[in-house]
Amino acid sequence: QVQLVESGGGLVQPGGSLRLSCAASGNTASIYGMGWFRQVPGKQRERVADISKGDYINLAEFAKGRFTISMDKAKTTIYLQMNSLKPEDTGRYLCNAGPYTNYEYYWGQGTQVTVSS
Repeated sequence: QVQLVESGGGLVQPGGSLRLSCAASGNTASIYGMGWFRQVPGKQRERVADISKGDYINLAEFAKGRFTISMDKAKTTIYLQMNSLKPEDTGRYLCNAGPYTNYEYYWGQGTQVTVSS
């Protein structure tokens, strides 16, 4: 089993920045890739970004140029640096992780991001 714990959410003004973290524990050797989704009530969960232990990165179109995903050297924690935040970035950001075949095998509880003036 793998446990994922997110942190770093909060309230920020439009144009501001936040850095989210997701720490994995447990059977981390089973993880190949990790990433972030976001969820807004009434809308479908949306992929934000993912990164593999081979440093292969995928970013959603809306995230390109504003968000950066990275992984620590131990390959157990990932970060999402979010700049130039917009009100439409508001949502619950959930961390996911999994093996090569399915990065969405494990999920965290999420951290709330609210972008508002």
